[in-house]
Amino acid sequence: MVSQWENFLQNLGEWHGSFTQLSPRGEVVKDTPSIILLQGLNDNKTVRLKLQRFSPNPSGGEPEVSELVREYQTLGRDILFFENGAFCQGTIQLAPFSECGAEFGFIYNYRRLRFVQLYNTDGNLSSITLIREKQPDKNIPERSPLTVEALLGEWQGEAVTIYPDYRNPDSYSTTLQLHLDGADRLMQKITFGDSLNPQIIASSARIDGSVIYFNEGSAPMQVLLLPDGGSCTIPVKVDFRKPAFFEAGWLVAPDLRFRMIRSYNDRGEWISLTLIQERKISH
Repeated sequence: MVSQWENFLQNLGEWHGSFTQLSPRGEVVKDTPSIILLQGLNDNKTVRLKLQRFSPNPSGGEPEVSELVREYQTLGRDILFFENGAFCQGTIQLAPFSECGAEFGFIYNYRRLRFVQLYNTDGNLSSITLIREKQPDKNIPERSPLTVEALLGEWQGEAVTIYPDYRNPDSYSTTLQLHLDGADRLMQKITFGDSLNPQIIASSARIDGSVIYFNEGSAPMQVLLLPDGGSCTIPVKVDFRKPAFFEAGWLVAPDLRFRMIRSYNDRGEWISLTLIQERKISH
């Protein structure tokens, strides 16, 4: 199995982009240009991170630059990487009166898409940040904002689940079916796991523009459809006594999508991270 450090090294390079603060409905509040340099040192045994963000100068003139520099020789217990460089870093233990959240990072075709979802001490959403990045010497255009229509159809996927205790990963097939029931109702059916004894989750949601509301279950969720083919699935409120998950997705081609899910048990312990690569097989 490839080491976590080698997976991390898939992200090396210079990435130009922006940090976009979003409202709870996914509307752009503020956009801050950025450059991040991830540089391998000492035969890649050390990685140096340099992040620059360029904020407008209130008095005009050159933008104000904030700079963060860090060096890594090991990875923290709160982060896991997949072999393609995708990763998730976040809270290890959900607990009352503590802030919590997660950062998801996808990498594909010289572009990265990252999401940061943060919750306050009451378990309510406090901020969402969308980070779109590209390698400056590659002219790979940004994708269109995600729409419900782009998601409709049947998707077949391969899922890999990795664990914070580094036990062997699990791999299994998935099927996702999405179709409309009327103009503003989305029907979803997810099938996954053992083909002899598959697990099936069926649900429906209300569509309101670029927000999809899943309000039927005991833990209401909403899905935000975002620029660059992105989406994030966020609990309306984090309940520290129930199983919970954070999720993000990236549509990188009309028939290819990645999704990542960070899961917690009913004691608030982070238990797994799953990456699904799925292809649309019918509309």
